Amino acid sequence: MYQGISCCVGLICLAVGSVAPLAAADSATRAPLPGTQALDWSEEDLSSRLMEGAHQFVERKITEAARGRSGYWRIDATSPEAYEASITENRDSLREILGAVDPRSAPRMERYGDDTGAALVAETSGYRVFQVRWSVLDGVLAEGLLVQPKRPAVAYVVALSDADQTPEQLLGLAPGIEAANQFARRLAEQGCEVVIPVLVQRRPLDTADKQLQSTRQTWREWIYRQAFHMGRHIIGYEVQKILAAVDWFRQQYGDAVPVGVAGHAEGGLLAFYAAALDPRIAAVLVSGYFDCRQRVWAEPIYRNVWSLLRRFGDAEIASLVLPRHLVIEHSRVATITDHKGDWKTPEAEGVLAEFRRIPELAGFPRPTLVVGDAGQPVGPGSTEALREFLQRLGAEWDGEERTLDVPVDLRRGFEPAQRHHQTVRQLEQHVQSLVRASEQIRDRFFLYAAIPELAELRWSTQKTHPVHPAPPFADAARGFRERFHTDGMGRFDEPLQSPHPRTRKIAETDHWTAYDVVLDVWPEIFAWGVLVVPKDLKPGERRPVVVCQHGRNGVPRDTLDRDVPAYNNFAARLAERGFITFAPHNLYRGEDRYRWLSRKANTIQASLFSFIIAQHDQFLRWLDTLPFVDGRRIAFYGLSYGGETAMRVPPILEKYCLAICSGDFNQWTTKVAATDQPFSFMRTIEWEMPYWNLGQTFDYAEMAYLMIPRPFMVERGHLDLVGRDAWVAHEYAKVRWLYAQLGLADRTEIEFFQGGHSIHGEGTFAFLHRHLNWPAPEPASGRKLPSP
Repeated sequence: MYQGISCCVGLICLAVGSVAPLAAADSATRAPLPGTQALDWSEEDLSSRLMEGAHQFVERKITEAARGRSGYWRIDATSPEAYEASITENRDSLREILGAVDPRSAPRMERYGDDTGAALVAETSGYRVFQVRWSVLDGVLAEGLLVQPKRPAVAYVVALSDADQTPEQLLGLAPGIEAANQFARRLAEQGCEVVIPVLVQRRPLDTADKQLQSTRQTWREWIYRQAFHMGRHIIGYEVQKILAAVDWFRQQYGDAVPVGVAGHAEGGLLAFYAAALDPRIAAVLVSGYFDCRQRVWAEPIYRNVWSLLRRFGDAEIASLVLPRHLVIEHSRVATITDHKGDWKTPEAEGVLAEFRRIPELAGFPRPTLVVGDAGQPVGPGSTEALREFLQRLGAEWDGEERTLDVPVDLRRGFEPAQRHHQTVRQLEQHVQSLVRASEQIRDRFFLYAAIPELAELRWSTQKTHPVHPAPPFADAARGFRERFHTDGMGRFDEPLQSPHPRTRKIAETDHWTAYDVVLDVWPEIFAWGVLVVPKDLKPGERRPVVVCQHGRNGVPRDTLDRDVPAYNNFAARLAERGFITFAPHNLYRGEDRYRWLSRKANTIQASLFSFIIAQHDQFLRWLDTLPFVDGRRIAFYGLSYGGETAMRVPPILEKYCLAICSGDFNQWTTKVAATDQPFSFMRTIEWEMPYWNLGQTFDYAEMAYLMIPRPFMVERGHLDLVGRDAWVAHEYAKVRWLYAQLGLADRTEIEFFQGGHSIHGEGTFAFLHRHLNWPAPEPASGRKLPSP
């Protein structure tokens, strides 16, 4: 018997298999595991302290990211050409994380009429207004208004309103914006040719679908969620629409014409990013957006950009505009609340502080900041800001305000809602085309890149084939494992601390003793779990461990002795079979608290699993030091979010010798990003589920490939509503096929059972006994086998 693990239960009489609760006041019954210090935090303390510490940690890392940002910038300002070359890598990085990566269609702009009227929307003595659409991407058009002056244009401008405003409002054709703030109209009156795109609104989804209503999504979030998982972004799509208009201007009027972009609020964000990405834009006016971005995680969810703060604050984005002309206007914006983030007019102090961070480069024009007296907001579209913007485009502002006739919309009963729905529908269709094509993209990305011969095997008509050796595939997979860890899940660049284990006994039966275990991970973060040790350990014996992972909003003891129906006490049942079990606490408890944690982490190229992977790494290191643990036989078995953990942690941490995914295995890209499936996360509150570009790189088959040559199993209830049997079978078939091609068919299984979202514990238990080389109990021995 391992010293210190007592068979005695004091004065408490136990029925076979029953659990003895331990009194908090009895220090002897709550003794720590030998070799560890005593733990005195309650279960609720452990959960809340862990979450609070995680938030403190990630906020520290965000601060550190800002200090380390200069390491990505090696500016050479000896000439404009040298400067452009020195910032190219950062510009390419920004383009990638904004998802503005698809090749644009050939420039083509169409003036069109419809049932409400002709292509000509309005006409004044100085300009004509047309409703137009122009090509952007395959299947995606931009729509809006084109304003053409009746005299030669002095400049060419893409003008962008806030997201909830229409091109008509920005031009004065419809009410909603004060005349002084209709900067598209004012630029047109100065002789500019202006294109005004329609933007996706931030209004709530107008749907009768009660399930979708419960998600409280806006139209911008609707596109953001599905696009993010596919390596695209609502920001990137709308930047592409701006750049497609620039393409058209250049095609029509030549490369030498002065092209500028001006935007307010959400339009200011888009103008800013468009100018940062495209050196053809000679000047940009950013109104009501420029600010310190260190709390971008608190802004509306559709502004969440993966890894943004590692390289970029707004001053760094401004560096990508230089040496071209940047005009920043500190203006009022609409207050936005409850968009899974909030937004209001930036504070002048933050705007000024960020403006001062823009590098001053000898011989390069300094950006212009337009701000009112005592730091008060101006505009949007103040005369001073528009004058500066036009001058930077080589045009002079007419000092006297023009009094041209007010434009009047000639269309009959025009409703912008139909045009907006078309805009949303095209973007959705583009994302969904990526979802449908993603399986082939992932095959090329991973499977056929790792071993090209496998592509030929899939299409071969030969009756027999030699088995491909597994070691070359495992070697090739190492680079993909690193990419999955770094680019898919994200990781923190911080070494693990010494674990400093603290424990206490929390439960005991005739067959096992359970301990709370707390280990240090990083200064603000610890790891917590429950270790369950069988009482029939022999001196010097080392046994296999099964790590039993709870799901969303669970705690470790839910898997052990609380009779939670989904878990069926599987950590205790496995301990009664002789396994050591360990039930870690994962951070997905507290609903939006963990979602905000992941949101914060996204800004520095990390996610919820960046924390969880590090905690499990520390668990594995500590378990390996215990004298009764065989460190070569540590398996993982998780349900629900614990099953999701099974697909993300063991594939990365090779110390796990086996993994079982229960109640989660899926076609993950479909599950997260498909809009036509009833079980999709697009229809739930779980807004943290999209992971940047995972749909193009790693679905569950690819994650499972990273387990090779280790054993891998799926447990699936026919009635489990996390997905459909057909999805699960299709995705698993790819895993089974690869294991078979590598001569490892006996190391993978799937078990379907007649049940729902729960641990079944039959085929999986047999799988554990077989692959952990631990004998299953014999019914004939007189000992009753645990059952669900």
